[in-house]
Parts: sequence; C-alpha cells; structure tokens
Amino acid sequence: MAWQLQEAKQRFSEVVRLAEAEGPQIVTRHGAEVAVVVSIEEWRAVGRTKPDLRDFLLAPGPPYLDGLDLTRHDLPRPIPDFSE
Repeated sequence: MAWQLQEAKQRFSEVVRLAEAEGPQIVTRHGAEVAVVVSIEEWRAVGRTKPDLRDFLLAPGPPYLDGLDLTRHDLPRPIPDFSE
C-alpha cells in the first residue's frame, strides 16, 4: 500500500502495524515514492542476504566483463643501456 507522507505521519502506528502484518508500506511525497516502512523481521532478513567481501570476491564477474580482452598487444619499451 502507498501512503502520502502527511497521512503516514498522522497514522504511523497503523503504517507500522500493516508493515508487520502485510509487508512493506510505501510512503510518497508529491506522488513520488520516497521511503518504505518494513517490519524488523524483513529488515533483518534482507541484511542477512547481503554478501560479504569474501562472497563478492569469489562471485563470478558481471556478464559485461565476460568478453573483455586483457592480453597485451604492444611490446614493452626497450630499457636503455647506460653501462657504456
């Protein structure tokens, strides 16, 4: 359900009760969605699904990197011989 900000402020207890019973409650300002009220259970469930650094590093790369060619196509510059 979507709530206008002013109405959500006036009926905050009901917004929270509905978030617990029915799921996320969207809050709008001037017709634009600006916030969501969720139950603590849902908030914690979302937090547990967030990957940690280890999961991020071990995950396969984004699909747009699959065709990336990282081979070097030029030769390194010659090192000058200063011994003479």
